[in-house]
Amino acid sequence: MLIERPSGARGRGGADWLDSRHTFSFARYYDPAWMGFGPLRVINEARVAPGAGFAPHRHANMEILSYVLEGALAHRDDNGGGGVIRAGELQWMSAGHGVEHSEYNASETEPVHFLQVWIQPDRLNATPAYAQRAAVGDEARGRWATLVSPDGADGGIAIRQDARLFVARLEAEMQLERPLDPQRRYWLQVVRGAITAAARELAAGDAIGLVEEAGNLTVVARQATEVLLFDLP
Repeated sequence: MLIERPSGARGRGGADWLDSRHTFSFARYYDPAWMGFGPLRVINEARVAPGAGFAPHRHANMEILSYVLEGALAHRDDNGGGGVIRAGELQWMSAGHGVEHSEYNASETEPVHFLQVWIQPDRLNATPAYAQRAAVGDEARGRWATLVSPDGADGGIAIRQDARLFVARLEAEMQLERPLDPQRRYWLQVVRGAITAAARELAAGDAIGLVEEAGNLTVVARQATEVLLFDLP
């Protein structure tokens, strides 16, 4: 089964300092048809004005990934975690039994553009945890590079769910494949550029979900492109 999620159909939220697009129901955007995809609960694409950000707020029992596309995002939590995430870097925060954190644009002059992803964990009320992955370089050029996995294999951060997240960067006309397990589900998110996949033409912000599909997923770049692929239970 193929599920399509065009960029323009996403929910929208924000303020004078924030422009946010919501793939799934989030905050004031609610659509019962889009409550998540398996354990994948949130994909928000956010642009935050210089010096602005999210004041301290609390999370529990969620795996939270922040992937910076442009600029720099500052993070601090009440468990001693903190730092600055720069373009190409990924931060993982496992909220566990509860954590309070804040997120701000680390620059006073440039906006920050990032994706925030929430994945439901496979256990409840664990000890909160935090890790950061260095920027992906050549390892993602023309291939799938692992950002997160259940066991930390292949350089990814180990998260508390049987889920994997890959990133690939392709030049125009490059082609990349990924074998599909019909017992798993997959979500392909176009971050930048434009591709053809599953006989669909997709551009930045577009996504497709694949459920009970076998064979190979083939991605063909129509221009310089960055894509994320979630492999989910």
